[in-house]
Amino acid sequence: MSIHTPMRAETQQGFITSYLEALALVERLHRLLLDVIKDEFERVGVLEINAVQALLLFNIGDNEVTAGELKSRGYYQGSNVSYNLKKLVEMDYMHHQRCEIDRRSVRVRLTTKGRDIRDVVGNLFERHADGLQSKGVLGSEGIEEITSSLRRVERYWTDQIRYIY
Repeated sequence: MSIHTPMRAETQQGFITSYLEALALVERLHRLLLDVIKDEFERVGVLEINAVQALLLFNIGDNEVTAGELKSRGYYQGSNVSYNLKKLVEMDYMHHQRCEIDRRSVRVRLTTKGRDIRDVVGNLFERHADGLQSKGVLGSEGIEEITSSLRRVERYWTDQIRYIY
């Protein structure tokens, strides 16, 4: 069947059901990821920042970015980026500086304390990657297939948003 051939009703309904299950799973996995990070921080005694903030620090890494770039580059998925940036700057996890060219724009980068948190999250993810492989949960081909599929969905959704406006 080509992608342009309409699916039979029962096939279409099965696809819709699977699609909705996949959406629910993506949402649950994101919340579970935040719980995993929170648990790791409790284990190592880091209690002053939350999992969303830690993931933001991890995603920024060694880059220096503007607040606007955090969302456009996919570093931050939440709606309250200004609040989290302000808190991270106040707690000395992040340094901010007004852009020389556009004084309205603020550039942010990690401090040493922020890089330490990035490393905790990075080490956690490395342990998980090793565990997934060593326990046979997921191998290289499997993770590549998942990533490729999710990228195609991301492109499709991005196109849907672009075509609305």
